[in-house]
Amino acid sequence: MSESTLRHVRIALVQQQATDNRDDNTQRGQIAVRQAAAAGAQIVCFAELAFDPFHPQEPATPQTPELAESIPGPTTAAFAELARELGVVIILNLFEISDGRTYDSSPVVGHDGQLLGTTRMIHITDYACFHERGYYTPGDHGAPVFETPFGRIGIAICYDRHFPEYMRALALGGAEIVFIPQAGAVGEWPEGLYHAEMQVASFQHGYYTALCNRVGPERRLTFGGESFVCDPHGRVIAQASATDDEILTCDLDLAEVGRSHAQRLFLGDRRPELYADWLGPQRGRDA
Repeated sequence: MSESTLRHVRIALVQQQATDNRDDNTQRGQIAVRQAAAAGAQIVCFAELAFDPFHPQEPATPQTPELAESIPGPTTAAFAELARELGVVIILNLFEISDGRTYDSSPVVGHDGQLLGTTRMIHITDYACFHERGYYTPGDHGAPVFETPFGRIGIAICYDRHFPEYMRALALGGAEIVFIPQAGAVGEWPEGLYHAEMQVASFQHGYYTALCNRVGPERRLTFGGESFVCDPHGRVIAQASATDDEILTCDLDLAEVGRSHAQRLFLGDRRPELYADWLGPQRGRDA
């Protein structure tokens, strides 16, 4: 058992509406980190593209890469200074450009201000108001798990959370908390399914899930808020408003990871040597 599993951790999910004023969005985000830290939070997570309008509401254009930034870059530098000052881990989500390719990326800034690494979304969708294939290259960083003084954390960026294989990979990598930066719109989900998916992921894998959603009306979508946290037993233990800016704080007992059904039973009883044969050939949408 790692040292982190003996600790109680307070996390904060910053659910804030993004306007067209990026500087204002970023400044409000920095104020929110200070408020979260003052309330005792040790890990602070933002929603998907938290400091920008949700770009994929509109189809991409040749100018789209001009909206992206490097990692490390100006935004990570600003939040690194804040993380170092306050001693908190900060999970961002940015439109990244690297070697001419653009990604949906979550850099993780350590409590000492050092960049621990970056998760890139690996599954890319495309449908009305979510024109993401014009914006994002499939990520090439796998499913990393980051060691912090406050626990081992993984990240599933928005669409990646729908893929059980990805969520399982984070469990096998030792994640105790999985953060989900999300852009979920009002009416996008059947009643009850929005929460149930993360409840099942937590129960099956024995980790906390913490989904941080966008909130409020934008050009073509109204985002649904309701950021929430599930414990390793599959219970929703905290939830934010559906309509308002909010800093959702939640206390986690990481010892519950070891007590979960998944850690005591499911993961140890897996039969991976059998699964490849059972799954058969890959079937895509054109099969």
